[in-house]
Amino acid sequence: MIEFDEVRLVDVSRHFGRRRAVSQISLTARSGDILGLLGPNGAGKSTLIGMLATLVAPTSGSVTFGGQPARALGGPLRKTIGLLAHELHLYTELSARQNLTFFAQLYGIGGTDTVERALSAAGLSDRGDEVVSGFSRGMRQRLALERALIHDPRLVLMDEPFTGLDDAASQLVTDRLRRLAAAGAIVVMATHDLDLADGLVNRVAIIRGGRLVQDEPASQGLRARYRALVGN
Repeated sequence: MIEFDEVRLVDVSRHFGRRRAVSQISLTARSGDILGLLGPNGAGKSTLIGMLATLVAPTSGSVTFGGQPARALGGPLRKTIGLLAHELHLYTELSARQNLTFFAQLYGIGGTDTVERALSAAGLSDRGDEVVSGFSRGMRQRLALERALIHDPRLVLMDEPFTGLDDAASQLVTDRLRRLAAAGAIVVMATHDLDLADGLVNRVAIIRGGRLVQDEPASQGLRARYRALVGN
């Protein structure tokens, strides 16, 4: 298992043809961090998540894990990463339990205890045998989060993790993320929900137009700070 206690973006840029999605951004997230990536639509947050997940290669710059470049670590690195993206990567014709069992087996995890713990963490213990096609967006979101965490990843990446969640489910996810960070995981979260980010993240990176405009410890008054820097 590859071990690392920090992940670093060093002067990364990503161009899609003539469009510059990300321009010369440097960021570091460390063990125990919950780093919030904030910014308007099209700011480049999802591109940064993709680069951290090793799914998007930077046009220039580097992504390092514990000081080692991602390209040198290869496939085994991805076993240490959990990703919750806009696409939830669930099989809707299968039950919640079958989905989690399938993804656990992909990571070589056997037995039923891991799956049952994941169902419990998602608040779906009593719905485990129901097919996912009948689930609400919020239920799918919670299940997809546990799918992303089934292998106990070192780096947890989330793109809008609170989509479709009511207050109770948002609190469940918030508590889950705090426990992950307390256990030493590195959590990076892109979100538009400033109210939920406020009090959860311990660092804030504000992105606008593909550029980093602020990287600082989180503090109270996040919404006012964001508006002053981004303008909405």
